[in-house]
Amino acid sequence: MTQQHRTALKELQKLDTRIKDARERIVQFDPLFEEVEEPALVLEGELGTTRNRLKELKLEERRVELSAEERGERLRRLEERLGSVRNLREEAAVSAELDMVRRALQGDEQEALSLIDQIRKAEERLSELESAYAVATEEVEPKRAELLAAREGVKNDLASLEKERDAFAAGMNPDELRIYNAIRAGGSRAAVAELTEDGACGNCYGIVPLQHQNEIRHGEALIRCEGCGVILAAPEPKQEGEAEVPVPAGKSEDEPDTDDASADADGDDEEE
Repeated sequence: MTQQHRTALKELQKLDTRIKDARERIVQFDPLFEEVEEPALVLEGELGTTRNRLKELKLEERRVELSAEERGERLRRLEERLGSVRNLREEAAVSAELDMVRRALQGDEQEALSLIDQIRKAEERLSELESAYAVATEEVEPKRAELLAAREGVKNDLASLEKERDAFAAGMNPDELRIYNAIRAGGSRAAVAELTEDGACGNCYGIVPLQHQNEIRHGEALIRCEGCGVILAAPEPKQEGEAEVPVPAGKSEDEPDTDDASADADGDDEEE
């Protein structure tokens, strides 16, 4: 594997890292949407519950009304029948049934009044919830639109990165790319790692044999770490002037500092 290929693998890994970061940022928008929409969602859920309860109350009210109408009709027939009884025994039976129907009718009327009161309260609560939901929705929309725009921007960045990655990978060695992709598919955080200064793997920090270190630094072969399996690469060359101590003009690195020497000599004269 040449040094150029090794650099290409590292560049590909940088692209893949940026792609992974973009995907993670997209996922991170989900809890943000939930946080923004939560107040409106809570009200929406309560609205649905109140609407269902109101519907049930009205159905129950209609059932009680029908029952009351049926008992009222039965009461009317019993009162007519009471006027045409022929003996005391029949009169007593009709009267007992009349009392029973009257009590049942009174129960229906009381239940109907209770239901009417519950319906009135439910309708008032529904009106309050609808107003609160309208306000919450109005407040949520700008925030939601802002999050949508931000997420769309990250999605566009991701699409550009994926396109760039495909174009970059198309010009790489297929065998090396296959090995790289296989390592990435295994869930490894890194597929390529540089050697450290002391000749260790930059991923697991296991020491690499000297022979392999030389091959890696000279780009002679594709070498993988025996410990973690990543592809090993030589470290990037230091930038010019990096980690260098400046040398004064007119002096070599090995030349002693004459100013320091003179100072030492003056010190010796004073002591004498």
